Amino acid sequence: MLLLRRCQSLTRFGPLNSQRHQVIPAATSCAARLWSSSSDDQRSHQHAHSPSWRHGLAGLLAGTGAVLAYVLHHHKAEQADTITVRTIEKTSSLPIFSQEEVKKHRSLEDGVWVTYKGSVYDITEFVSMHPGGDKILLAAGGALEPFWALYAVHNQEHVLEILSEYKVGELNAEDQKKQQAIKSTDPYSSDPERHPILRINNLKPFNAEPPPEILSDNYITPSAIFFKRNHLPVPQVDPASYQLHVEGLPGRALTLSLEDLKTRFPKHTVTATLQCAGNRRSEMNKVKQVKGLNWGIAAISNARWSGAKLRDVLLAAGYGPEVAQWARHVQFEGLDKDVTGTTYGASIPLNKAVSEEGDVLLAYEMNGEDIPADHGFPVRVVVPGIVGARNVKWLGKIIISAEESSSHWQQNDYKGFSPGTDWDTVDFKSAPAIQELPIQSAITTPADGAVVDRSEEEVTVKGYAWSGGGREVVRVDVSLDGGKTWQVAQLRSSEKGQAPEPSPPPGRAWAWKLWEVTAPLPAKAQELEIVCKAVDNSYNMQPDTVAPIWNLRGVLSNAWHRVKVKIREDESEE
Repeated sequence: MLLLRRCQSLTRFGPLNSQRHQVIPAATSCAARLWSSSSDDQRSHQHAHSPSWRHGLAGLLAGTGAVLAYVLHHHKAEQADTITVRTIEKTSSLPIFSQEEVKKHRSLEDGVWVTYKGSVYDITEFVSMHPGGDKILLAAGGALEPFWALYAVHNQEHVLEILSEYKVGELNAEDQKKQQAIKSTDPYSSDPERHPILRINNLKPFNAEPPPEILSDNYITPSAIFFKRNHLPVPQVDPASYQLHVEGLPGRALTLSLEDLKTRFPKHTVTATLQCAGNRRSEMNKVKQVKGLNWGIAAISNARWSGAKLRDVLLAAGYGPEVAQWARHVQFEGLDKDVTGTTYGASIPLNKAVSEEGDVLLAYEMNGEDIPADHGFPVRVVVPGIVGARNVKWLGKIIISAEESSSHWQQNDYKGFSPGTDWDTVDFKSAPAIQELPIQSAITTPADGAVVDRSEEEVTVKGYAWSGGGREVVRVDVSLDGGKTWQVAQLRSSEKGQAPEPSPPPGRAWAWKLWEVTAPLPAKAQELEIVCKAVDNSYNMQPDTVAPIWNLRGVLSNAWHRVKVKIREDESEE
């Protein structure tokens, strides 16, 4: 029996089909309430059978970042506003289907069926109510195993329990044997080794950051501890056969080998900081749970990048200044792909790409060596001053276009919204894609919760500061008392003991500043609330608290950074 609470609408899919054991989907008018009732904790078993989780499974099947977030968001407490769905009591035996029969169900009109470990499931209900349905349809008529090999986080017990409620039959023995013969290999098995000191936020795909206390030890971040942000498995690229394709207008195409990039174009070196849009997301999570990897303060690093200027390559392909008459964007496609063949993609404004002062590189070296696999070997785009998401790794194609990239990560992710926007009301088309990032700073040492002995008499505070768009950090203010009084930190733009690098030209300050201040311990204080805030040369400043800049994806987190430190009194004084 199907039970709908607080929802009188019927669905266009018609009555229950007894052969397929299909559950009648909730009406479109109920969809918003259904989505809004999703659980915030994807690992919570207690919500496994809620209707919000059933529809969230659609996102799990596709495994796409913010598309997944579209349905797996906050579980609201008002149970009266949820829709309770109970499936038909299962019969003792289910029909047997062939793979050919399953393949006939690959659309909303014919039903969307998938197989998993010999069983057949009808997920039409999921697809019809999910904003990422076009992605899910790519799995229709086939097996889920390849998708869950790629997005391993979704192959969990509670997800399998949800899926079992939508079982409509069994795959015949012959086709089961065929599926078993084609074993799904782990697409991450060839990923490179990583330094064990990294703090892992997600294993597959790999995302990790260094411990904050070592981040500010080096002005140039060693590549081994440079934060890692992968969306898909690391592709294996043969440098000897590597090709980079440049296209836009018919008849104006260029294909370059790695050797071409190294020999046909001047080599340029740029010191630039890359920062993930989600850096410091964990602080937003403390205000209200958001969707995304729980990055600390170290999803940011600084390196020396070397390669050909994008501008020079575009000129060689026949795209000179006149291209601005019709083009507005330069799109990039990586060689990293999901099981459907969809590549990671992004785009930047044309004026950034072609400007002599834009310093956009097609980089093949990082810190004087070949770019490591995790960072885009053999070639990646480095777009100084722009969010890390646009610095496409394992670059395979460049497209000059009148349009932005149509990639999911350009259109439906990496955008900022009002604190009042939730997953019921968000419209990704209404917000621009993040490009330049705002002013940022953070304290790397001491750590939150650290203890300082009174006998030390002083405390040394260290950190980093950076601003997007080439704006130079000109000052960092540090407070030991929560912002009541302030001191100006000493800035550093080189390794310790080395002469500082020359000041960059205006608008081309691509690298961070490290900073440090040593101050006496306040006489009567038992705890310090250490705060830092940075100022750039446009006098942009960080907001003092997180709540006013909170957003549902947890991006652009740049409030004053705060750590609390205990002062331990000498035993002789106690």
